[in-house]
Parts: sequence; structure tokens; C-alpha cells
Amino acid sequence: MNITHGLRRALQVNPNGLAVVCGERRRNWREVGTRVARLAAAIRGLGADNGDRVAILSLNSDRYLELYLAVGWAGAVIVPLNIRWSPLENEDALRDCRATILFVDKAFAPVGATLATTIPGLKLVYADEGETPVGMENYETLIARSEPMADAMRSRDDLAGIFYTGGTTGRSKGVMLSHGNLMANALNALGEGLWPSSTIYLHAAPMFHLANGAAMYSVLLSGGSNVVIQGFTPDGVATAIQKERITDVLLVPTMIQMFVDHPTLGTYDLSSLKGISYGASVISDAVLMRAMKALPHVEFTQAYGMTELSPIATILHWKEHIGDGRAKGRHRGAGRATLGAELKIVDAEDKVVPLGTVGEIAVRGDMVMMGYWERPEETARAVIDGWMHTGDGGYMDEDGFVYVVDRVKDMIISGGENVYSAEVENALAQHPAVAQCAVIGIPSERWGEQVHAVVVLKSGASATPEELMEHCKALIAGYKCPRSVDITSTPLPLSGAGKILKRELRKPYWENRERRVS
Repeated sequence: MNITHGLRRALQVNPNGLAVVCGERRRNWREVGTRVARLAAAIRGLGADNGDRVAILSLNSDRYLELYLAVGWAGAVIVPLNIRWSPLENEDALRDCRATILFVDKAFAPVGATLATTIPGLKLVYADEGETPVGMENYETLIARSEPMADAMRSRDDLAGIFYTGGTTGRSKGVMLSHGNLMANALNALGEGLWPSSTIYLHAAPMFHLANGAAMYSVLLSGGSNVVIQGFTPDGVATAIQKERITDVLLVPTMIQMFVDHPTLGTYDLSSLKGISYGASVISDAVLMRAMKALPHVEFTQAYGMTELSPIATILHWKEHIGDGRAKGRHRGAGRATLGAELKIVDAEDKVVPLGTVGEIAVRGDMVMMGYWERPEETARAVIDGWMHTGDGGYMDEDGFVYVVDRVKDMIISGGENVYSAEVENALAQHPAVAQCAVIGIPSERWGEQVHAVVVLKSGASATPEELMEHCKALIAGYKCPRSVDITSTPLPLSGAGKILKRELRKPYWENRERRVS
């Protein structure tokens, strides 16, 4: 099975079904299928052969969805670029994967034009409305003048996409995912009950991010419909839900917080919304409770994983957020392995640790990446005997539920005690004045490292560092509490996946030091 299987199925069993809505454009699967086959032929005509890399730098649109399918239909490899990167970072990625074609929208046409002057042979396609910039092909013109081609029918073991990691752990690497990887993820999600045939799925999170892009393959296989908005805003999401009767959306915790705290949320008809999937970072119990109160008719589902896992490894279903599951504290966990995944928790010597003991989460299954693009040594360190070592610290209980404690590298050792930042952040987030927070380790002559918090307050709210530290003492052990707090009005830096870039917060404290931890 390859990534175009769902489109071929839709063309056979549901050709007149609603495929995608973007603004005033509405297309059924027959129309999308024709456009994809023509676009694939155009991609071939621009010189891309089987296995060649085709990149996209664009905000969300229905054309982005078409490209996810057309690049695979052409037999090429899709490379979605991070819209939050600098031009230099995008240039590094394009050079790294040796992309031959770059699709850009209006927002990134100037960046594309600059990149074309620095990367010899890079061909640009303008995928947006308005006048086509000089030196670029026009997306719609390419479709109009190309004859539909037959599906290249790549195999499950062929490379389908290179997805650059968000850089949370350092310089971004290209994660190679096969057709089989992406389809394993799509089927696992469907097997867990996500996105049935009645789904009207809203693409509000960035489509360059695999969690949102991969959801499209599941929705396609199930026979659902896609609605695309350019990017996340609380009003934009609420408007789309009301207008298009959205049933499901994926949001990262930061987006959920902004959405449910939005002052005009109650003015919208959100009754069609059935499910919110969330992931990418830990959600605080305080935010989750506010979300459940604001949207009592909505079922929340957590998906834990990473790009290297295509991307889902575990699911925490709605029933674990309430009732007996909540009483057992399972709403604070990441759920259990999906149908196609195996999980284990290992120590530094790669030995399985006892239940309830914190170690590194490792995952095995058909969703595990092929490897890092042209980085065999890093691949070998990450994937050992088929097990992807996630770099996430966590533990498993006697019922197989996994609890993610933190990034392994984010563990702080202060005075000989291990402190996991997620626990401290959860305590801080329960303070009514806190909008956003991150906890890091900074150098300390006395403790080796000390727990330090960076906090953004809610608009109009006030709190002192001393007040926040005292607040934490009532909730967690004293050695876990921040010994210093920096209150800032600047939003915390985020990766494309919505994760806080803690390395950027650490950097000023650890400059000119050989080690980044003590």
C-alpha cells in the first residue's frame, strides 16, 4: 500500500463525495483526482523522476493537500518545509535533500525567489492567487496544460517523504518516511477509532507538520472530508467549525489554550464539533480542565509520538480523560500503544526497566522511520534492532499506559535529585496568572544545576517570582520548585510542531561552557 491508495479508493467508491473545502473552493474526489494526476504529470515535466525531492514552502491551502498526493502520484518524494524557519534554514534543508522543485505561495514567494538565486537549478512554482512572480511557473497553468498521468505506483518500501524535525534537540535532520510508514500510521489511527467516514476534518495546525499532514491520509482512507484554513487563529477555527460543521480538529496544547480562553468563543455555534486531538507537547491539567469545561460535548484524544514514528505511537482515548480513567490519573498520561506499535521503557544500557520506573521510551513497528537522510551514524544511534529510541523520558504502569515525564535531555539534576520539568510546568500552569511557562536547568555553584522557570503572564494579570515559587511549594516537593523565575512579556519560542524550544531559553545561561548540563 502506498500514499496514493486512499485517493484511488476514493475515486472508485466515492467520486462525488466532498474532498476538500478551502475558502470558496469546494471540490469532490473526482475533481481532486483529475487535478492530482495532471499536477503529477507537470511535476514529471519539470524534470522530477522517481525518488527526486519536491519541496513545499507555503501556508495551509487545498493546493497543499493536492501536493501531498500529486508528488507521490508522480513517484517523487515530498519535502514540506517549516514556515517558521529563517531563509537560511530553508536553504540548508533544500541543499541537504537536493530538492529540484520548490512550490511556494504568495507569503513565501519572495523567499523562494531569493533561494533560487543561491541554489543552482532549483525550479519554482507559484501556488497561489494573483500575478505569478517572474521566473516562476504557475500552479494552475501547469495543471491546465498537462495531460493526466497514471499513478507511478511506488512500493511500500519506497521513500515517500523527508520531514525535517522541529529542531527541539538541535540542528534539524531529515526524517525519511516510506509509503509503508505513512500508511501504517494512517491505518493505526483508523484502528483506534479516529476520523471515521463521517469526519469533516479541519486543517488548522500547519500542514507542513506531519501530525496534521498525515491525518489527511487517514481521513482519505476513511472517506471523510477536509476543510483547510490558512493557519490557526481562535476566530478562524471557530468560524470554520460553525460554517462547515466541522467534526474533528487537531490542535497542539498552546492552540487549545488560546481557543478555549478566547473571549468570543461563546458566540459561535460549535455543536458539530465531536473531537479534538492534541499532542506535540505536554498539556497541563489546568488547561485540559478548562477545555473540557468550555467544550463539554467534545471528546479529547491525545496522540503521542514523533516525526520518526510517522508520527503516532500511543493514543489516550476520551474515556481515560473522565470517570474511572481520570480517577486513576490516566488523563495525565499518553495512553497505550496503537494497534501496530510496541513500546518498552529502557535504561541507559538499553535494558528494560521495571514498571513504574522512569527510562527512555522506545517504539517498534511498521511506522518506524527508514532513517535520517544521509546520516547513517545518527540513524544507528536512534534505531537499535528496530526500536526507535525517542529521547523522551517516561514510565509504563501495570496496564500498559505510558506517562511521558520529559525529554530525557531536559531532566535537571539539582543537588543530586532528578527533576523533570514537565511536573514543575504543570504546577506553574495551575496558577491563574500564568499563560505560558517553561522550566530549564541553569548553572548553579551550589546545586550544580538549579530549576529555573520562564513565565509569560496572561494579559492583565500580575504575579511576582516569589509568589509563583510559593505557589509551586504547595503542589510539588521543595527540591522540584523553581529557585528562580524570569517573568517575560515575550512569547516563548516554539518549534513548527508547537513545542517550546528550550535550547533557545538555555543558551544565554550555558554560553562559553563545555557542557550544557552540570
